[in-house]
Amino acid sequence: MPKPMIEVHPEVADALEADVGVVALESTVTSNLGLPSPANLEALERSLRAVRDAGAVPAVTAVLDGQLVVGVDERHHERLLGVAQKVAERELPIAVGQGWAFGATTVSASLALASSVGVSVFATGGIGGVHRGAEHTADVSADLGAIARHGVATVSAGAKSFLDLPRTLETLETLGVPVIGWRSDELPAFTARTSGIALGHRCDDIDELASIVRVQRGLGRGLLITNPVPEADALDQDAHDAALDDALTEAARRKITGAAVTPMVLGRIAEATAGASVPANIALLEHNATVAGQLAVAMTGS
Repeated sequence: MPKPMIEVHPEVADALEADVGVVALESTVTSNLGLPSPANLEALERSLRAVRDAGAVPAVTAVLDGQLVVGVDERHHERLLGVAQKVAERELPIAVGQGWAFGATTVSASLALASSVGVSVFATGGIGGVHRGAEHTADVSADLGAIARHGVATVSAGAKSFLDLPRTLETLETLGVPVIGWRSDELPAFTARTSGIALGHRCDDIDELASIVRVQRGLGRGLLITNPVPEADALDQDAHDAALDDALTEAARRKITGAAVTPMVLGRIAEATAGASVPANIALLEHNATVAGQLAVAMTGS
């Protein structure tokens, strides 16, 4: 009997059938492409626990041995911490066709998989966006189009701070993506709580947020919910901004562009903040998973 195109974990399948909240999670952040060990394991465990504590079922997405997976079984969690090939939405058929051992799913790939099986909420850290200098390079993350195209609500701590945040927000507007600040009036900047960029919409009630998501999903479209890192875990704004400026200057000097910018800049920020960015990253992942879990539960019975 041929394998299904997407392998859905039985617990996830049962939850979807019973209208129990499910939250999709990416796997890039826990792989060698994301957080260092042992922080990656802590991030995975805390994110999974946060979703469950909210009353929802977590569904980590990945490609394992050439199989698309929504809901990685616990016995394979150790593999999520290892060496991976990065899988954006465009690489999904390639990862399957070439039988990649471990394809770590990005935002765009996770959204495609979640949408395909009926998962309505996705939690991540910070989304990709418009890179600085994109007017010359056209370097815009596939995350933005995926958020617009798939009928899934994405919960994140804004976009990664080294991006061109005003243009990222403008591009989301152009794509018709509602951007809603969860109990916040400003676009957060990943491990920093503020960016100085005002949002047009704010929501403070989870049931109200669920109503908004239902309408957008009914239209077959996605939306972005921005959730600032908890204040106690956020990086000092001045230290963050100084480290970011230094990292961007170095990236420009070394002519680092495209996908290579992300690990380089985040690594430099971690060094400049004496490692404080790593616990901040874990905290925001956990916080996003909590809000996503609450949202998924609030959407049940609709």
